[in-house]
Amino acid sequence: MTLLGTGAPDGLPRHDCPCAACALATGAEARASTALLIDNTLLLDLTPGPAFAAARAGHSLIGVRQVLLSHPHEGPALEYPAGLPAPGRVPDGRELALLSGHRVLAVALDAPGTGYEVTGPDGDRLLYLPPGAAPAGAADSAGRLGPYAMVLLDVVGRPDALARLRASGAVAATTDVLAVHLDHTAPPGPELHRRLAAAGARAVPDGTTLIVGEYHEVPDLPRRTLVLGGARSGKSVEAERRLETFPEVLYAATGGGREGDPDWARRVALHRERRPGGWRTVETCELVPLLAEDGPPLLIDCLALWLTDAMDRVGAWEDARWHQGGEQALRDRVAELVAAVRGSRRTVVAVSNEVGSGVVPASASGRRFRDELGRLNAGVAAECECVVLVVAGQVVPLRGG
Repeated sequence: MTLLGTGAPDGLPRHDCPCAACALATGAEARASTALLIDNTLLLDLTPGPAFAAARAGHSLIGVRQVLLSHPHEGPALEYPAGLPAPGRVPDGRELALLSGHRVLAVALDAPGTGYEVTGPDGDRLLYLPPGAAPAGAADSAGRLGPYAMVLLDVVGRPDALARLRASGAVAATTDVLAVHLDHTAPPGPELHRRLAAAGARAVPDGTTLIVGEYHEVPDLPRRTLVLGGARSGKSVEAERRLETFPEVLYAATGGGREGDPDWARRVALHRERRPGGWRTVETCELVPLLAEDGPPLLIDCLALWLTDAMDRVGAWEDARWHQGGEQALRDRVAELVAAVRGSRRTVVAVSNEVGSGVVPASASGRRFRDELGRLNAGVAAECECVVLVVAGQVVPLRGG
């Protein structure tokens, strides 16, 4: 399968667009509208100048016997090259058999357009979805035929589509997930590839040829991730983004409620509204039992508030209690949490504040909190495959991606 294009219908960069993403979309990051050439016989969608795009990738369109469109009927303007069969569309739920031995099943979507499941002569299957779309319903034919070898979809615009496919079994650990229909709303350059890898997906340049069924390049999802950042840095958004392609997530909110604090209530409400509907929230600082349980991915937000609660419990704010056993009691609680992170078998994304780079707190209790949070962050980071720092909304990898 050759990707003649991997971009959105308007391409990337967009004509006359001054944004940073378009300015950086040069070389391998420049993308024509998405089109797939399968075994030189089936063409899904049309990119501008498809014959030239195929020639640049070392292929010819002479052998193409079927051209199918996935975009809505009122979709982008199309260029029909001379010599190609007239483009068509398979009705939802219908299957088209080609003389080449390929079978194409039209998949119903939750948005206008048509998705296509293509089965090759050797039985390998791929799923291709148009921009902004997910399969309609909770499951598809993957339930009876096993997961797809390859899935191509709008990962950036519809991460929930990938979550839905994972929930139905259509996407498994060996499925090669490719992001297509990439637009200037996607982050530019290396940030795009880092973000996709965190979701178990990848993007390739236009003209790339792939063998469907080869899965050795599928990104490995980190099992434990620590996301650090200052106030309003975007650390919680980054943590949530890392799990938005999973069908179920347990969100452990360590802040709890604060009576008579409308600003805190507003912040909590904004966080809740941002979470996908399939996520479950539990407000607790009892993280060790959650880490010990099997279950869906666990998002902890945040360790700084957990530490505040732990210091409350051992009386660490008062100098006398701190020196009369409070310090050791806190260290024991932190060690227990770090050990639980180390031993957890579930996917974990933890958020914490990075407070050691600013002004030294004026009070002894403030300095104590700063120091203990630094120790807690270091302990948890040591047990994580991936550690990132978020600064002004930009993610700086410290370990892994």
